[in-house]
Amino acid sequence: MTRKTRHSYKRPSWDEYFLEAAELVSKRATCLRRRVGAVLVRDKKILATGYNGAPSGLKHCLEGQCMREKLSIPSGERHELCRGLHAEQNVLLQAALHGVTTKDSVIYITNQPCLICAKMLINAGIRDVVVRDGYPDKMAIGFLKEAGIKVRKCNV
Repeated sequence: MTRKTRHSYKRPSWDEYFLEAAELVSKRATCLRRRVGAVLVRDKKILATGYNGAPSGLKHCLEGQCMREKLSIPSGERHELCRGLHAEQNVLLQAALHGVTTKDSVIYITNQPCLICAKMLINAGIRDVVVRDGYPDKMAIGFLKEAGIKVRKCNV
C-alpha cells in the first residue's frame, strides 16, 4: 500500500457508521412497501437492532398477508391494519426482551419515525434520533422536538 492510498481512505463518521448498520438491518425486513432498519446506540456501542415485519412466529407480509396492500391504503395511513411492527418498535422490544435500558440512547433509523413510533421513542427515553430518509408525518417531528429530542438527518 502506498502512502497516498493509505491517506486517501476516509473513515465514516459515527452517524454514517450506525446508519449503514441500520441499512444492513433493513435488509431483513419483510414489509412489501418499505424496508426500514433501526439501531439503538449508547456510548458508541450497539444495544439492539430492529426491522419492520410481522411479529415472531406469524406469517410475513411477503407471504401475501398485507391487508394494506390489498386495500390500496397509501403509505403513512391506517397503521392499525398493518400486520407488522415498525423497526423502531422492534428495536425497543428487543432491548426490553434482553433487559437493556433505552434511557439516554440514540436511535439510527433508515426512515423518519411515524407519530406512533415517535411517542414510543419519547417514553423510552431516547435522546437523539438520526435518520437517513424522510416520511410523510410532520406531527411526529413536532412531537420529538417538543419532547426535547434532537432529530437530525444524515445522508449516507
